[in-house]
Amino acid sequence: MHRRQILAAAALAAAAGLVPALLSGPAVAQNADPDVLRVALLPDESPATIIQNNQPLKDYLAEQTGKEIELVVTTDYSSMIEAMRFDRIELAYFGPFSYVLAKERAPNIEPFAALVKDGAPTYTSIMIANADAGIDGIEDLAGKTLGYGDPASTSSHLIPRAYIQEQGGLAAGSDYEFHHLGTHDAVARAVESGKVDAGGLSSAIFASLLERGMIDRDKVVVIAESDPIPNYPWTLQGWLAPELKQKLRNAFLNLKDEAVLAPFKGEGFAEMSDQDYEVLRRVARTLEMDLNKGS
Repeated sequence: MHRRQILAAAALAAAAGLVPALLSGPAVAQNADPDVLRVALLPDESPATIIQNNQPLKDYLAEQTGKEIELVVTTDYSSMIEAMRFDRIELAYFGPFSYVLAKERAPNIEPFAALVKDGAPTYTSIMIANADAGIDGIEDLAGKTLGYGDPASTSSHLIPRAYIQEQGGLAAGSDYEFHHLGTHDAVARAVESGKVDAGGLSSAIFASLLERGMIDRDKVVVIAESDPIPNYPWTLQGWLAPELKQKLRNAFLNLKDEAVLAPFKGEGFAEMSDQDYEVLRRVARTLEMDLNKGS
């Protein structure tokens, strides 16, 4: 997405009251110990739903830091990366690959904690297919139409695209058609309805959609699952005061409150560093992706 498009999307969302106009004008002045911490959450569902579900997180962080907390949901992954780059948010919950992109553009940001689910700070991507599309495995995707999520999504674009290329020898755009549909749930619904033949998304999000009855399990089949991926990281601005950064690290690494953890569908957060995400940089190189553009 071009910067002009990002600005326009952010302005429209701000006018609708869903997200602050984070990207207008130059970068804001850095305040190492701000009174208000702006906390960005991934736009994987509707902004209203994300804000509502994360009120316990807002209250918890206010208690742990003594700061006023403002929850932010940007229009897409690209606008969230740009907001971090231009110092318009202090704390962000990135997808693994969107973190890698953000780190490339804002080298001073620091990942410090990753979601723990089923006892590990990793998760997987799955490839699903419409049950009537005649797809039993990766090799059957040739000539089909696939749905991916946001271009900067790890489990709904980068990993499934690389998996299909490495395991099936099929290149996106030449061996099969694909469309970016935005969110994981949009991919699942498109596969279910037959608008696309197959698609990729997070295994955890897919399980949640099935559990909530939002997807008919008889209309989709899982055809492949990736190796473990380093999980979603919490990331903060490196210029924040050391005392504040330590409070934030402690808040997440010691988090046990089930109400706060519920929207994340995990048991807690474990310490992580930038090096843990090097595997995604290698995958990006395999796909010949320009990290400066996120293409």
